Order: sequence, then C-alpha cells, then structure tokens
Amino acid sequence: MQQAGEACSSWTTVELNKRHAFLPLCRKVLLIRPKMLMANHGNYREMRFSAGVYLTFFPCFLQDTVPFGDCVLSTKDTCIGTEMCEEMWNPDSPHTYMGLDGVEIFTNSSASHHELRKADQRVNLVKSATTKSGGIYLYANQRGCDGDRVYYDGCAMIAINGDVVAHGAQFSLDDVEVISATLDLEDVRSYRGELCQPIKVDFSLSSCDDIYLPTHQPVEWLFHTPEEEISLGPACWLWDYLRRSGQAGFLLPLSGGVDSSSTACIVHSMCVLLCQAVEDGSREVLQDVRRVVGDESYRPQHPRELCGRIFTTCYMSSENSSEDTCSRAKNLANQIGSTHMNINIDMAVKGILGIFSLVTGHRPQFRAHGGSHRENLALQNVQARVRMVLAYLFAQLSLWARGRPGGLLVLGSANVDESLTGYFTKYDCSSADINPIGGISKTDLKSFLLYCVEQFQLSALRGVLAAPPTAELEPLTDGQVSQTDEADMGMTYSELSVIGRLRKIAKCGPFSMFCKLIHMWKDALSPSEVAQKVKHFFRMYSVNRHKMTTVTPSYHAESYGPDDNRFDLRPFLYNTRWSWQFRCIDNQEVCQPVQTSQTFRCC
Repeated sequence: MQQAGEACSSWTTVELNKRHAFLPLCRKVLLIRPKMLMANHGNYREMRFSAGVYLTFFPCFLQDTVPFGDCVLSTKDTCIGTEMCEEMWNPDSPHTYMGLDGVEIFTNSSASHHELRKADQRVNLVKSATTKSGGIYLYANQRGCDGDRVYYDGCAMIAINGDVVAHGAQFSLDDVEVISATLDLEDVRSYRGELCQPIKVDFSLSSCDDIYLPTHQPVEWLFHTPEEEISLGPACWLWDYLRRSGQAGFLLPLSGGVDSSSTACIVHSMCVLLCQAVEDGSREVLQDVRRVVGDESYRPQHPRELCGRIFTTCYMSSENSSEDTCSRAKNLANQIGSTHMNINIDMAVKGILGIFSLVTGHRPQFRAHGGSHRENLALQNVQARVRMVLAYLFAQLSLWARGRPGGLLVLGSANVDESLTGYFTKYDCSSADINPIGGISKTDLKSFLLYCVEQFQLSALRGVLAAPPTAELEPLTDGQVSQTDEADMGMTYSELSVIGRLRKIAKCGPFSMFCKLIHMWKDALSPSEVAQKVKHFFRMYSVNRHKMTTVTPSYHAESYGPDDNRFDLRPFLYNTRWSWQFRCIDNQEVCQPVQTSQTFRCC
C-alpha cells in the first residue's frame, strides 16, 4: 500500500511548461515524457508547438542522457505512467494503452479552466479512465487566475477502479492544496499487455508495514450548482486579479438592474470567502487583505465590513433615470455594505451636447421629442460614454478624496448575450478593467440572484428581479421607464441564449440555425417568425461584431462566449447582408412543408 498523492521529497512528478513531464527520483531524472496530444480548440492554441519534440530547457541537475518519449516507470512493486491535460480528454487517451500494458498508477498534471457545469465532465473522465481497465488515477489541476480571462478551479482528485476516493476543493483561495489516500495495489492487478516499454527502477512505493494501513473508501462528489459556481468561480478570479494588480479595491457603476447587481453580489461573495479563509487561519489571505486595504493591523470581522473597505458603488443618474432603479441600487449597496455614491451626469451630458451645437448649429433630439433614429441613438451613446469617463475618474480619485492611498479597478457588468448582439455602446459604462459576468448568460444571472437572496439574505434583489431589464437612456413616460432591453434587441434573453449556443457550439450559420430552430421553437413560433428572428440576430451580430475587439476582459464561464481575444477567433468584419444564407432561408420558407420534421436541403 502507499499514500497516493502524498508529498515526498525523493519522488516527484513535475510538468514543464504544460508540455513535458519530468519524472525525477532523488534528484536524478529518470525520463522526460513529452505531451503527445495538443489542445487546439476553444481557449487553446497548442499546435503552435511541435508535439513531443519541443523542450525549452533542462534542469541543472539533469544527467548526460535520459530517455525521452512515450515511456512508463516500472518499480519493484508497480508500474507508473503519466498523461497530461488534454490527453485525458482525447478519444485516443494514452491511459487506455498504458492500462493494457500493466500500468497501475496514472498521473495527470492538468491545466483545465473552469466553465459552468464542467466539473462533472472532468470527474467522469477520471472515473472512466480507471473503469475501463482498472488502476489508480492521480489528477492535479492548476488553481487560480493565470493573468487572463480564464480561471483554473482545482478539483484535484484520486480515483481507483472507477471510484473517486479523495478530492480537493473546486474553488479555494489557497494557492496549494495536497490530498492523499491510502490504496491497495492488489485491487488494481489486471490484464498486462505489451504496448509500452517499462523502465526498471530500483525503488518501491510501499513497504511491508503498509499492510496495517486502512485503505480509503469511495466518496460521493458533491457538485456545485451553476448558481454556486457563479458565486465562487468569478469571486476567486476577482480576488486573484485584485491582489496581484496592486490596487486597493473595486468600483462598480451600479444601475439597479440584473447585470450590475450580479457583479456586486460576486464581489460580496468574494468578501464572504475572504472572511471565511481568515477565520480558518489562512495567514496568506490575511496578509493579502491587509496589503489591499493598506493597514497592517487590519483583520476583517464581517463580509459587509470588508466590502465597505474595498468596494465602491455609484448610481449614475440622468434625467432619464427612474426613482425605482435608484432605490434598488441604494438598497442593495446598503445590504452588501459597499461605499455608495449618487452621481448626476446631466451637467456633463449637456456640456458635451453644447459643444456639438456650438460647432454645428444643430441640436439632436430624442425620438420621443421628434428626433430621428440616428439622433436618438447618438443621445443614448453620449450618456453611456459619459458614465464610463466618470467611472474611471472616481476610480482613480475617490480614495484620494477620502485620504486613503491607492486606486480602484473599474468593474464591468455586460452579460454574454448582450455581447453577442452588440447591445451596448462601444466605450461606454460596460467598458472597464475586468468584467466578472461577461461570459455568463442573463438566464443564469437571474438564477444566481435568486440564489443570493437565500444564501446571503439580500432581499433587495427581489425588486431587481421583478423589474424589466432597461438601459434607461431614453426619456421617461409619466415618470416611468418606457425603454426595455428585450424590446430594443427584438428577442428575449432566453432566445439569445439558445441562439448563442447554436452559433458557437453547434457552429451554425443562418440557414443551419433556422433549420434547427423551427423544430426547437415549433410550439411557440411559426417558421416565418423563426426566420425573422434568425435574420435579425445575424444582422445585429455582424454589424456589431467589431465591438468585441474592444470589449472588457471577462471571466470565461460559457462555451459559447463571443470573446475574440482568445476564445472565439472569428472575423470582426462580416457581410451584413448574408445574401446567400438569407436567400436559402427564404427559398425554404416558400416550399415549407406542413410537417416540419422533414429533412431540409439547402437550395
């Protein structure tokens, strides 16, 4: 028997640059096993490197010669093999052949980023790897923010013969976590093949006394709900970004809507995690908190109190803002404990419009006052962009005005569905330093706020959820909001979520999306209505795709995100008419059969 995963000074597995595994024993390298299968999809571009032959450097203690290639280690009492990250996800996984060749212990040094609902896939892959031919699987995953849009959520685990017997936390503020399990190698003796060449090693993982150690039994993995993942993943990502940026906190334009309220709740969740970590005795977290707040004697007592130290919210009102949104923002700020300000932007908006009128002799009007669509849109954009300028001004100087050192990071609050259609002003208040909800759908955010109502007792969120989403950029009607997001976009957020998944995950263009949606939405929409929505979406998507080149870096949480920096590498200039695709839809509508289950053929 052996304590699997136990820290040992004489035996370690080291992954080099995520492409090579060095297997050293007592400062002697036994072999270098290169990564054989590269990830080249989604967030990854590993085909930049040549599989199996790219080596950046050798450790100073490396001897003159060492085996390099697809090797396994054969000790006195067992056989050990390794695979890396993507290789476990590949249909042709090395663990299959190694298991057939008698390898009993598999190691995997992974860098698997977090996505909502992804943890169960990872667990199932590890369990499946040892179910097929038996064996022990030691899975270690990177944790924390890598300085980019993705967050690595840990989930280290140990499995034997299809059962997980030990696992670490999925989200944690600790930099390092070690898990261990005592397992019986006799449980994994199985079929031996001859696919890999074992290398004899004069070393034993177990001793004769190990027979008295009790072995670990299977444990149940309790998966986080998507709402819990939203609460924990982006919160850990924000904390990593804050502590490494050297800034003193966050500033958020809080509008009283679902999106900005979700961002605020994630910051509150971050404060809950920090207070819990300090209470649990984490000295590293306490030191980081003290450095952020600029007080070496500070010790957080409550998430609300900590939130007041590092989180500033501001409601930026205009003549088009309603009392309802103002009170919702204020109530939420009071409940989470943020330092809250009310800022009126009318003076700045009038000043900018005054400059335009002085130069051109013309003054634009809202559509409600007789203006054109172009004037109406320009007047909305001015308000949104003024809010962005003021947000950065207050982020830089609000702590200075309070006599405190440091600046604040500006947080964005545009969801993934709005990014898909470009339903935001370029360089507006959605422009920020980072955006924790930029990869999350509106549907999931609403569920997340419901979770926060119960989990954090934030009753102010009930009013936020009950109100229709609105940008409040057009004049009020009798003091009430007349503009809504879904009316402006021409589709609901739930429809956008479906369309977004078809666009990215199913790789659908206009015609193939139409063919799928007439079945998916047949109970609610006619084929003509589906065609209209598909065409409308792709027009909006293509016209506004250029906005993704300047969108705020956001937490990667969905596999259908439109971020073009790393994940969704598509053109930002399209033919907005989609002539051929839309003509196929029109031709199909003409010959639309009575039974919509018929297979479609593009004309």
